Amino acid sequence: MKLLPIVFLILISFSCQQKDPNLYTADLIIYGGTSAAITAAVQAKTMGKSVIVVSPDTHLGGLSSGGLGFTDTGNKSVIGGLAREFYHRIYQHYQQDSAWKWQKKEDYGNKGQGTIAMDGENRTMWIFEPHVAEQVFEDFVVENNLEIHRDEWLDRQSGVIKENGEITQIQTLSGKTYRGKVFIDATYEGDLMAAAGVSYHVGRESNATYREKWNGVQVGVYQHRHYFQNNISPYVIPDDSTSGLLPEISSEPPGQNGEGDNRLQAYTYRLAMSRHPDNRIPFPKPDNYYPARYELLARVYAAGWDETFEKYDPIPNLKTDTNNHGPFSTDYIGKNYDYPEASYAEREQILKEHTDYQQGLLYYMSHDENVPDSVRAEMANWGLAKDEFVNNNNWPHQIYVREARRMVGAYVMTEHDVLGDKEVPEPVGMGSYSLDSHNTQRFVTKEGFVQNEGDIGVHPENPYSISYGTLVPKKEECTNLLVPVCVSSSHTAFGSIRMEPVFMILGQSAAAAASLVIDNDIPVQEVKYAELKQLLLEEGQVLSQQD
Repeated sequence: MKLLPIVFLILISFSCQQKDPNLYTADLIIYGGTSAAITAAVQAKTMGKSVIVVSPDTHLGGLSSGGLGFTDTGNKSVIGGLAREFYHRIYQHYQQDSAWKWQKKEDYGNKGQGTIAMDGENRTMWIFEPHVAEQVFEDFVVENNLEIHRDEWLDRQSGVIKENGEITQIQTLSGKTYRGKVFIDATYEGDLMAAAGVSYHVGRESNATYREKWNGVQVGVYQHRHYFQNNISPYVIPDDSTSGLLPEISSEPPGQNGEGDNRLQAYTYRLAMSRHPDNRIPFPKPDNYYPARYELLARVYAAGWDETFEKYDPIPNLKTDTNNHGPFSTDYIGKNYDYPEASYAEREQILKEHTDYQQGLLYYMSHDENVPDSVRAEMANWGLAKDEFVNNNNWPHQIYVREARRMVGAYVMTEHDVLGDKEVPEPVGMGSYSLDSHNTQRFVTKEGFVQNEGDIGVHPENPYSISYGTLVPKKEECTNLLVPVCVSSSHTAFGSIRMEPVFMILGQSAAAAASLVIDNDIPVQEVKYAELKQLLLEEGQVLSQQD
């Protein structure tokens, strides 16, 4: 009998030695480091669930902390829950005198930006510096004691294990294994969704697919000013087709209007630039810079175009969220088609090409004699913000993945839902922004001129609801996965849904649904909507115009 305690201790010791140090378990595993990932994690912890965020990113918040500070809000009244809390915390930050290091608060407001940025009545602020947004996300982490595993990349080839239609575990390239009851894919790319065998689409559907109007190829549709308004020759020697095409122009025909293709709207980096002399650094010259790459822009300038600075959108402290504008700008058109399905190494190369293009463009606009003197003089007032992205040479750590994979799930949102032509079932959030797509290709017209294609902007008359079915795969494909970013929608509908406040809303709603799935031990497709709706309303979400 005296041997029992010794045997017991030996067994415990042996058990401890056998525990896999690379195995982690939680009720909910969230893959991604985006704004949706963090709001999902906060909601799950609020509901008493254990959660691990497995983030390939070191910096949290995705585009919300990666340069997109001039928020595309649409109708702000439909932004509720943790998304509104995020913008409330931004507001609180800028109420402090210490927040205004490079500019007086009253000067920002007096120039008109403050009326757009700050909603004093609702104590929210919608325009902000990247580092401020990142700090809000990090505050969420600390306050909720979130477990974040950073720089962990999903093994997309063999790292997702499924049994009987459920994901049981995922593994990252570092060898770590994560087991959970429910999984959320909160990435811009939809890597977990794809590796789990869930159906998805890349590119534009044909208009015939969902009986839409604004999907597919849209040659000759100009709803913004992002097209060539003058006849510009695409050839190295103007008007000489035998001299070859200038860089950044496709030799492929654009296709017939309304037909589907695999082209994606262009990506860009949203730049935090500064015009304060003590907080800017010169635009870097890429190693492989060659000015001929930007000859098209020189010809646009020569034709009289003068809108260079119209999307240098002002954010606090004499900075800007610089976005694409005009026929030739920061969007690297046609160079991202392979990105969604590319390997990690291939993606890195695509990102480098985008960086080289955009940095080269800034250097060209600042130095080349083919750029008007007035533009170069104004560019001399700008540089990359010295106090942003300080561990990445002041360059954004997140490219603007406007669109990658889109799930084909239990319910597919289309432009009919967004434009109010039908009632949306089982809403879990709302959107309101335009059907917005940037250009997808630059081609040669039949008349022999260069033109862009793919840019649309159709505004819904009213905010619209987003269905729970857009977050849920088909039941036969996976029963414990939710997807709040690469949602089930057509290209045109996604053009409106893809806004950062909406991703935060859907991340929170996905986590609430996941908690109900865990509590009731049911597939995600069998969540009782009445129960979910009541929960979301209690959490401050806005689900329809009646709420």
